[in-house]
Amino acid sequence: MTAALIYHPDFQQYRFHPDHPFNPVRLAATYDLIRSLGLLPPDALTEPRRATEDELRLFHAPHYVELVAHLSQTGQKAPGTERLGLGTEDNPVFLGMHEAASLAVGGTLTAAHMVAQGQVRRALNLAGGLHHAGPDFASGFCIYNDVAIAIRWLRQTTPWRILYVDLDAHHADGVQNAFYQDPGVFVLSFHESGQYLFPGTGAVEERGDGPGLGYTLNVPLAPATDDDSWLELFDAVVPRVLQHFRPDLIVSQHGVDGHYGDPLADLCATTRFYGETARRLSEWADQYCEGRWIATGGGGYQVLGVVPRVWTLLWSVMARTPLAEDTAIPADWLAVWQPRSPSPLPTSLFDAPGTFPPIRDLARIRRQNEHTLATILEQAFDK
Repeated sequence: MTAALIYHPDFQQYRFHPDHPFNPVRLAATYDLIRSLGLLPPDALTEPRRATEDELRLFHAPHYVELVAHLSQTGQKAPGTERLGLGTEDNPVFLGMHEAASLAVGGTLTAAHMVAQGQVRRALNLAGGLHHAGPDFASGFCIYNDVAIAIRWLRQTTPWRILYVDLDAHHADGVQNAFYQDPGVFVLSFHESGQYLFPGTGAVEERGDGPGLGYTLNVPLAPATDDDSWLELFDAVVPRVLQHFRPDLIVSQHGVDGHYGDPLADLCATTRFYGETARRLSEWADQYCEGRWIATGGGGYQVLGVVPRVWTLLWSVMARTPLAEDTAIPADWLAVWQPRSPSPLPTSLFDAPGTFPPIRDLARIRRQNEHTLATILEQAFDK
């Protein structure tokens, strides 16, 4: 098969509470849209497994894994757990939390195993991309850090150099910290500047430490960055990293919260941006990595209007079945999901021109991003 889609309905169990913005219904809606468009051959679907405690400990501290497992049994926070990010507004404790989070990690590990063993060249786990969790704390809706765990496993079991590319609106702080001193993993994060948005990190000056110096690169974006400005930075930076680092594998995180309509960030990308970045990553994986590419989901809080369309575009590119810009959303999909949406759902896969209001001060925003790019090129690459 060309690519593996890692999915199981039990991914829905990673649910903090009904009103929490991190709503796993987006996973079911995406899977349903992929199927409705005829993009899922029978042999492409692969079920995940739960990560073992030993696998979780590839990145997380044993006492933290034990605490999550304990709280998972009661569904109640305990005194002092808030200092570890558990039982907070962002990361409420819930029954079955350990099992649900372990399944999300196991999905990315399943993808890693399949690619490492040569069963497929590409694999996608939309339940993954939980990039904020630290070794002994939860953060930003992330209980366990599936990306850090999977990359640690790959580093132990393969000789591969790994390029991690993160497109979430929020900085990939947990993954950055995991590999800050590892010259075998290049961490590249595009995100809204930490001056304005959680988690407040990801400045250009954060470039790694010790043997890992120069193997972390952050591209902080100005609020209201649009498709063209973001793609300009993407096209200027990623090829230079590929030529310098020469990875054997690309691992990417495709948070959708940089979309114009997302309520939790301030960027102004459209579905065009996400389709273009997926297409470029596909071409670069073929050029530099013999096609090897593992992708994950991430943020995205327009759970029915935006996320399913973007992640369906991602899968179509990974599966080498690209979709035309005039692709319509199937009527059977709309019949199922429109009643669950508080607003009318788009009827086309791509955002139509003029869908969103014009961006104010666009010239200033682009100049700010161009200044950031100039700083990056001066600091991170040979002139």
